[in-house]
Amino acid sequence: QVQLAESGGGLVQAGGSLRLSCAASGRTFSRYFVTWFRQATGKEREFVGTIRGNGNTYYADSVKGRFTISRDDAKNTVYLQMSSLKPEDTAVYYCTPSRNTYYYSRGPSDYDYWGQGTQVTVSS
Repeated sequence: QVQLAESGGGLVQAGGSLRLSCAASGRTFSRYFVTWFRQATGKEREFVGTIRGNGNTYYADSVKGRFTISRDDAKNTVYLQMSSLKPEDTAVYYCTPSRNTYYYSRGPSDYDYWGQGTQVTVSS
């Protein structure tokens, strides 16, 4: 059974930074894509970015240049460094591993495991 634990969220002013962590048990992250999604109140869950097993990263246009995903395979943990935060970044952030090692999806329905998420609130 895969268990995911996101942490690091909080309240921050616009222009500030936060680093989210995603720790996993039950599956080794190192070979899989690990994808971050977010869901704002009343909106659908949306793709933020992903990191492949080889370290390659892919981002949504809305966060490109502001967010950076990294991984520490020794700790089986993935990070989301968020900078230049905007009020529209306010959401619950989730991480999830891909189903396979060669393909990632930007659709949340293509993922099987979710944690409880961590709330990020950006004040203006």
